[in-house]
Amino acid sequence: MTPVDLTLQEPHLEALRGLVLREDGVEAAAYLLCGEARIARDPWERRSRRRFTSYAVLPIPPEDAVSASHTHVTWSTMSFVRLLKRAKEEGLVAGIVHAHPRGPDRFSDQDDRNERELARLARNRNGEDAALLSVLLIGDGAVRARLWPDLHAPVAADPVRVVGRHLTFHGAPAPGSGGLEAFARQALAFGPELTPRLRALRVGVVGCGGTGSPTAVLLARLGVGQLALFDDDIVEVTNLNRLHGARRADADAMRPKVETLAREITEMGLGTRVVPVRGWIGDPACRDVLKSCDVIFGCTDDHDGRLLLNRLAYFYLIPVIDMGLAIDPAPGGGLRDLTGRVTVLTPGAPCLLCRGIVDPRMARDEDLRRKQPEEHERRKREAYVRGGGNPAPAVVTFTTATACMAVDELLQGLTGFRGPDGWVWQRARRFDRLEDRRPGATQDPNCPVCSDSGYWGRADLEPFLDRVG
Repeated sequence: MTPVDLTLQEPHLEALRGLVLREDGVEAAAYLLCGEARIARDPWERRSRRRFTSYAVLPIPPEDAVSASHTHVTWSTMSFVRLLKRAKEEGLVAGIVHAHPRGPDRFSDQDDRNERELARLARNRNGEDAALLSVLLIGDGAVRARLWPDLHAPVAADPVRVVGRHLTFHGAPAPGSGGLEAFARQALAFGPELTPRLRALRVGVVGCGGTGSPTAVLLARLGVGQLALFDDDIVEVTNLNRLHGARRADADAMRPKVETLAREITEMGLGTRVVPVRGWIGDPACRDVLKSCDVIFGCTDDHDGRLLLNRLAYFYLIPVIDMGLAIDPAPGGGLRDLTGRVTVLTPGAPCLLCRGIVDPRMARDEDLRRKQPEEHERRKREAYVRGGGNPAPAVVTFTTATACMAVDELLQGLTGFRGPDGWVWQRARRFDRLEDRRPGATQDPNCPVCSDSGYWGRADLEPFLDRVG
């Protein structure tokens, strides 16, 4: 059986609750359209997986209502047929949403019978590969979901994630995923619920250098159960002042950074399953691993890689916590700048393009250097592209402190330890002045990524992320 899970945009869940959770306790229903990410091989479970992402919420027209009570809701299928038509035309998956305002906390036998007939209609209308999603909202706030891949039996969607200002999960973590003695002191701070959730979490770390290596180590020591490490570089002597887990022997052996960091985490003995991926994240071989993550930390100074993660966050509803460190020595001594930055990318937040953090021209030059190095060198000589420049300054205390800021943001999204407002979209810390700022951003209403022009929750498209070239 292929595992299934569902991610809902936080505003979509709020809209659905407004549509189907009536104050009088009478059941109601709505429609949901979802994108789908098909994963041929989950890097940790080593089997296929289907992930669904909410794309649009649609009310059922009032004229389609037939009857409703505290124990049932029925409506005409005319609007459902229109939903199926749109799903087929746009390559989406149709879903129905209803509520049990007063319980039970599960799908009922009546739900089984009704949904099987709707699944049959979907297959007759859209073909034998057509699936039906069903979402159940409970009066206590819980969310349940399942997929009808055929007419035999539904498959539970577990977990159901909700992504927006927060990162919340509905559904029990895997049995035996918590309770490790190593995390007992952490549970005293955040309660016993956090460790099982972290054990079930799948986190990607893109870039395993000065900020990425401490990020990965911190995540493992927090108790994150699954880590994927992405980097194409090897350990060099100049890395040793800030690359956590690296040794001189690794530099001498030209060992890949991902392998060095994976060894360090494995030797902790904390049970984290690590998947090292050597390569650039734009390579097709990286796609299944990226799409399998619940959260991704962007720890790269590669503009093209950042642009890819920028789109991935909105297409697949995978929060990306991007970070960077600026150290700018003054010509006469001292520092003009010493700032760590953490930016959260998720639907509703301004993207890296709108914030001016990534430079599309630099991204284009990096892509050319990667694919056509000789042509890049020729254009650099003719001043059509920018050169690599001098190495950037790096100090381990500040790269590690920036990683701490980013991991703290994950904890905020999961626990709300700083208050109920959720993530800070961007935080900048001047280490030399002991100052924190929250820079705003003017969101471009025409931005193709974060203005919700049809990409949020769209998931798989051809070409990947709708990137041409």
